Amino acid sequence: MNTDLLVSNLTNPAFMFFVLGILAVKVKSDLEIPPNSSKFISLYLLFSIGFKGGQELSHETLSPEIFYSMLFGIVVSLLIPLYTFFILKQKLNLYDSAAIAAAYGSVSAVTFVTGVAYLENEKLQLHGHMVAIMALMESPAIIMGLILLSIYQKEEIGIGRKQLVQHSFTNGSVLLIFGSLVIGILANAKQAEGIKPFTNDIFKGFLAIFLLDMGIASGKKLQSFLKNGWFTFLFAIIVPLFNGCGVAMVSSFVTSDPANRFMFAVLAASASYIAVPAAMKLAVPKSDAGLYLPMALAITFPLNITIGMPLYLSLIKL
Repeated sequence: MNTDLLVSNLTNPAFMFFVLGILAVKVKSDLEIPPNSSKFISLYLLFSIGFKGGQELSHETLSPEIFYSMLFGIVVSLLIPLYTFFILKQKLNLYDSAAIAAAYGSVSAVTFVTGVAYLENEKLQLHGHMVAIMALMESPAIIMGLILLSIYQKEEIGIGRKQLVQHSFTNGSVLLIFGSLVIGILANAKQAEGIKPFTNDIFKGFLAIFLLDMGIASGKKLQSFLKNGWFTFLFAIIVPLFNGCGVAMVSSFVTSDPANRFMFAVLAASASYIAVPAAMKLAVPKSDAGLYLPMALAITFPLNITIGMPLYLSLIKL
């Protein structure tokens, strides 16, 4: 099953378009996505992710377990970038440290979907509110990354900490994903149906083009990843496994359901290569996509599918 999952996801069109982008750079092709189009696609992805998550939340009946699960997801999404930023800062610049910390604090929807398939194979059923929790865990890590970056830059740009925190919450990319989440909650099903073709049906197509653009950006800066050698490579292996195993154990305090605990572990172990790159492209253009995208896509993603998921479920069953 693990091999089948790995092959299935490595042959996913979106992932292969990312590889095509890198290949285009290596063969010195003139293929590129116009900057204005690239920015629009980034905004679209953030809007779509936020709105769909809000719709999922609107269908849930809030119980104490769901409330504490939502709170737990947000706390995990804030704590991971908080501690990883200080590890990364030892070897990398502030921009890359903030971007990578945000990517590993946020979540991967594709890894989540793969986790659902793994649960089905194990004859376990996932509860619907975990989809909403996945959406809730997208933006806190982005906000934390921007806050940490802003705090360490405060002397350089000469504004107060209160203004910096405010800027982190009102940053365009954060405001869009959070605002879309709220609008998704408030919109009823009939109203949401009208824009469903835009938010759902074309999402994978835009994601493929976005990852093609990210592949081109990564290919141009691939040397940045290679020159950091062992540090970024080991980080992309050790940190996800540590996060996943830790959350697999601690999640027992908020839910006893093994499927929910497993998905918490998978989300904590995953790294975003959609929402965070889209946000960082707009908010922190000085960060190097050639670092965090290969880490998330080429190392952490297959690691979770082959080693991580069986490990997290085994810990939960113990």
